[in-house]
Amino acid sequence: MHSLDPAAAYALLGLQPEAVLLDCRTEIEHMYVGHPLGAEHVAWQEGPDWEIDPAFADKVRRLVKGDLSRPVLIICRSGTRSLDAGQALEAAGFTQVINVLEGFEGPLDEDFHRGTLGGWRFRGLPWQQS
Repeated sequence: MHSLDPAAAYALLGLQPEAVLLDCRTEIEHMYVGHPLGAEHVAWQEGPDWEIDPAFADKVRRLVKGDLSRPVLIICRSGTRSLDAGQALEAAGFTQVINVLEGFEGPLDEDFHRGTLGGWRFRGLPWQQS
């Protein structure tokens, strides 16, 4: 799996219109915290039990219309869940999986807040809230 920082991921999306930006966070995070403009949402896991969705790879396969060579860039909150989700996609046969480093909100700062040290939103890239 490859990794790109948010700015490089955004640039790649502009250069490769067939690429898909996949937000693997929960539905609540995607809707209320915000998400990259144009991101498709398929949750890796959801509360209250936080079990990994066993149909995750199948849902993404449908999203890319069965084209497992299509570039799939995966973003989560901080770049950790997306690694696990990306590994699952690779195990399912996807060949161009790219993790977005820093995620949407970035790492925790010294006050345990996100969004102050990195992430898609911090970098000023296009995003929206539902």
